Amino acid sequence: MRKAEVYRNSILAGELIEEDLNSYIFRYKDSYFNNPDLPAISLTLPKSKQEYVSEHIFPFFSNMIAEGTNLAIQSRYLKIDERDIISLLGATADSDTIGAVTVKLIDDK
Repeated sequence: MRKAEVYRNSILAGELIEEDLNSYIFRYKDSYFNNPDLPAISLTLPKSKQEYVSEHIFPFFSNMIAEGTNLAIQSRYLKIDERDIISLLGATADSDTIGAVTVKLIDDK
């Protein structure tokens, strides 16, 4: 199991969990979910639910990484398998993103 913290405008919004290659969970943190002034991180992950479960990585997160040739180049450069979405997010979406959301891997060591 691997985890990543999800921030919106530098505020911890939730946690993305990869239980295995066929099980993903996104869960809003209580403090973020219960604050009506803080918006959802995306339209596809509204704050109407606190926890989302999927057999595939949520499209919102997969759209934060490169595609096609750029993904292949990025994966080779970073030495990360193209299918390892959590590691790619941690390596590429931790600071310099287009939107307000960043993703930081949690080191459980």
